[in-house]
Amino acid sequence: MSRSRLVPGVEVVAVPGRGLAVRTPEGEFLSVRTAGVDEGVLVSRLTGVTTGPVDEELDRVVRGFEEAGYLVEGPPLDPEWPAARRNIRVLGDPVLTEPLAVQLAALGARPRVTETASGGSPVGVEDLLDGNPSAVVWCLDGPVPDGLWDAADSLPDHGVAWLRCHREGRQAYVEPVAAAPGDVTSAHVRSRRLAATPAHRELAAYWSGPRTSGAPVRLAPPAATLLAALLADDLSRWATGASDPAGLPARRRLRRVDLRTLTVTEHPVLPVPDVAPTPKKDR
Repeated sequence: MSRSRLVPGVEVVAVPGRGLAVRTPEGEFLSVRTAGVDEGVLVSRLTGVTTGPVDEELDRVVRGFEEAGYLVEGPPLDPEWPAARRNIRVLGDPVLTEPLAVQLAALGARPRVTETASGGSPVGVEDLLDGNPSAVVWCLDGPVPDGLWDAADSLPDHGVAWLRCHREGRQAYVEPVAAAPGDVTSAHVRSRRLAATPAHRELAAYWSGPRTSGAPVRLAPPAATLLAALLADDLSRWATGASDPAGLPARRRLRRVDLRTLTVTEHPVLPVPDVAPTPKKDR
């Protein structure tokens, strides 16, 4: 039998008087029916310490772990960031780009930061492709001005992954990774959000500005670190091909972050189909 280990996030605990239990990655506890299997031998097998022949009962229990997705072949090492995808272009406000660059570098990427004032001017796709990046990330400490990300939405057509986030008052939005033609772009997200709210006129006006506000909202370091961590995790999963955690797939998931409580909620989002042309009327 090949060497197998528990997947990261799965743990086995001995419960006094109750036998073994599994703690799942979601935090649930499941009882393990070992029948006549020696618990010490089972734990040794699940941790990859022993790999020799097994009897029928031990094989039954181990297969139960495999079928539940709790075992992985080989050592549970984090996949390395591929060299071909290490060059990451990062644009935006320093309060977000700085912690993001630190986290990407720690994961094995090579971030190249271009600091821009919040909002800023649209950048052409040729400028975004400067330096041959494998992915472009744009982080705004404010709403997205009309047209700012139009050129960047075409990056997946050039084989470059495209990821972004922005803040609207006390809420921030981390948009899906767009890595291939047909993925969710920023324009798709705007269209979906407008379609999902009865206040679509107000939301469109808010994006376009001008906006009157009191004291400016400051993005606190814990909130900026959380947003950077979400972006870095999405990029790492894209680069390494790691599977998504339980929930919505990263390429179809819009995340809303409450900056007061640091609560993250996920919302499904799909591309918006092109509008069919109006048929011509016969004269």
